[in-house]
Amino acid sequence: MSTVSNTPRWLAVSALSKIKDGAYSNIQLNQLINDHPMEDRRDVNLLTNIVYGVIQHRLTLEYWLTPFVRHPNQIDPWVRELLLTALYQWQFLDKIPQRAIFNETIEIAKVKGHPGIRRFVTGVLHQMDREGLPEFDAIADPDERLSITYSMPIWLIDELRQQLGADKMESIIASLNQPAKQSLRVNAAVSTLDDVRSVLIHDELSVRDSDISPEGLIVTEGQAINTEAMDYGMFTIQDESAQLAVQALDPQPSDRVLDACAAPGGKTTQIAALLDADLGGKVVALDIHKKKVSLIGENAARMHVADRVAATDLDARKVESKFDEESFDRILVDAPCSGLGLMRRKPEIRYEKQLQDSLNLQRIQLAILEAVAPTLKKGGMLTYSTCTILHQENQDVVDQFLASHPDFELQTTPTKYELKSDRTTKTLSIYPDDYLSDGFFIACLRKK
Repeated sequence: MSTVSNTPRWLAVSALSKIKDGAYSNIQLNQLINDHPMEDRRDVNLLTNIVYGVIQHRLTLEYWLTPFVRHPNQIDPWVRELLLTALYQWQFLDKIPQRAIFNETIEIAKVKGHPGIRRFVTGVLHQMDREGLPEFDAIADPDERLSITYSMPIWLIDELRQQLGADKMESIIASLNQPAKQSLRVNAAVSTLDDVRSVLIHDELSVRDSDISPEGLIVTEGQAINTEAMDYGMFTIQDESAQLAVQALDPQPSDRVLDACAAPGGKTTQIAALLDADLGGKVVALDIHKKKVSLIGENAARMHVADRVAATDLDARKVESKFDEESFDRILVDAPCSGLGLMRRKPEIRYEKQLQDSLNLQRIQLAILEAVAPTLKKGGMLTYSTCTILHQENQDVVDQFLASHPDFELQTTPTKYELKSDRTTKTLSIYPDDYLSDGFFIACLRKK
């Protein structure tokens, strides 16, 4: 087989075909990178860029491709993905010459397919080049035009406009096609911000402090995940917004804390780092899946906080079957959600979710809050968080819970950097365009 079969463009087509069939983008990419080691880091970056870029801009790319493919149902799915990768590189990556993109695309078609596929791909590419791509202005319906321009489903555009207004909606959807930042959380159990910063700079990474979290660092060049400091547990990979939920919970060294929906354990280890096992500090970490519970244990061991973590498989809605009333000083419910705040990092989410998913999840979120509420001590804090941006899973859940639980009162969500201090709500909503971090929601509920 030709050497073209181990190139970033060939592997990108392979990954995209599997993701279109339901594989997760991050898992598929990691597997490909492990199975096909590439010596040049730039090749790994190009592969990652093409895969995420095509998923992010899929509706735009398909709009451009449509006029040039007369019988779309008759082409193999991988050929379609190949053409979309060529379009993405041609339109969005300005450092790669068009001739190089077209030549390798045609070579992949030749090696992976038969002469007819090579001729078809060559014809489509040359016709696009000759005639130019269709303009967005040609789309009469304004919502469809937004949907194609930003590659965002119309239902989500409509919902965000209703909830947040047209300007905020467009700002959010435009920001979601920018690259995700590589953010870390320093492990307070073994390290400091200064230590981690020094070690990474020594390893020739470029880093800067987070503007959102005092425990956060942003890597602007290099891969933190490949460092010895990561292996040793000096830090973990965690988005800046996600670091705020535990800061708002504010666990004290001797607290007994429940992390009700804990896997893979990022927030569990963040809580544990603030506890003192000698003073009785302990975080009980639950997850519904047995497999994922072992992940929590592995993360706790790597982060040197296993002595403060008790992980167990239990559906948080059945918490009363194992724990008495008033068992915990603090409870974190980082609830299962639609994940719409993560679209920059997991771009396929935008095509997989519908509004009904948020309404279905709302019932689960409320059931978890209902179940854990009795296990919180009087005066204790319950922090509710999600990584989504729709009211249905956020403010609406909090309002419904408070309406049926007069023994709880809403507190203003605190952050160390006093983020959005001029907001009119006590809850905190971080939108993806606010700080170019993940979208996140946090509410703090004190038991009277």
